[in-house]
Amino acid sequence: MRGKYLLAVVVFGSAIAVLAAAFVLPFGKIERLESKPVLSPRGEGFESAGVFNPAVVKVGAKTVMLYRAQDEKGRSRIGYATSTDGIHFTRRSEPVLVPEAPYEKGGGVEDPRVVKIGGEYLMTYTGYNNVDGVGPGHKDAQLCLATSTDLIHWHRQGVIMPAYKGKWNVGWTKSGAIVTERIHGKYWMYYLGDARELGSQMGLAVSEDLRHWTDATSEPALRSRPHTFDARVVEPGPPPVVLPEGILLIYNGADDHLVYRTGWVLFDKNDPAHMLARAEQPIFEPREEWEKIGQVPNVVFVEGLIREPRRWLFYYGGADKYIGVAAATTN
Repeated sequence: MRGKYLLAVVVFGSAIAVLAAAFVLPFGKIERLESKPVLSPRGEGFESAGVFNPAVVKVGAKTVMLYRAQDEKGRSRIGYATSTDGIHFTRRSEPVLVPEAPYEKGGGVEDPRVVKIGGEYLMTYTGYNNVDGVGPGHKDAQLCLATSTDLIHWHRQGVIMPAYKGKWNVGWTKSGAIVTERIHGKYWMYYLGDARELGSQMGLAVSEDLRHWTDATSEPALRSRPHTFDARVVEPGPPPVVLPEGILLIYNGADDHLVYRTGWVLFDKNDPAHMLARAEQPIFEPREEWEKIGQVPNVVFVEGLIREPRRWLFYYGGADKYIGVAAATTN
């Protein structure tokens, strides 16, 4: 029986490898547009220790960046910056979202991802309570939602994927990447959870109104793989892109040494839980000194994406301290 099971795993893995080889990414090699960060920590205030893990939105000719800003006490807020060329950014002097809710005590608000659906912007973010949470050490991280019409004034919608309460998740929830197109009349979101005895895995949630979300599956939608670049973590990056071939999701993987690199996965447009193809090798990895040395070493964490006619722009956190931008030519 065990032999048949192992054979099935090998056959399934081989089929995925064939599909991955057949699928051609819609962009070429990712290259850094700048060898230095486009944003770095500054001053003694809310962004003095780190600026990283950015979301980006195109508003007319302007690029708006919302990013995690961390002070010297480790408390996070959401900063705001704009650019006319996608490289040089002007920052707002004050954050646009600060810790206020009970589920944001101490740690703050982290790691935004932003989509526009209809006339509304939706920002998923992590609410980190390290004061009186119910988890080990009184710490909780939970996936939350805020909405806005101008990207500056945000209205909390609360925790949308509670920690410790999922169909398979037994720990924290983070990193909500929403598919902007309805599928079978519903909205779908990839997120990060903790599976029992497996650690950080990628889940799939579903919603009819973009406010109330539930697990769409009873197990992770994408699992880590031993001895690979995503052996320890498979975490959603920017919001997915719907292509003719399927739902393309850029994700961030961590290996056994917790080096973070970038991968991709393609899901079925008719069944967002069904994986069609997956990267065998990373498409982006730490190289510059500021990506290797920081608050957390050896990290590139892609969280923002803009598609232009001739190129794709990838915005990422470097070593949990800086923000960089890279680009790839459209195929």
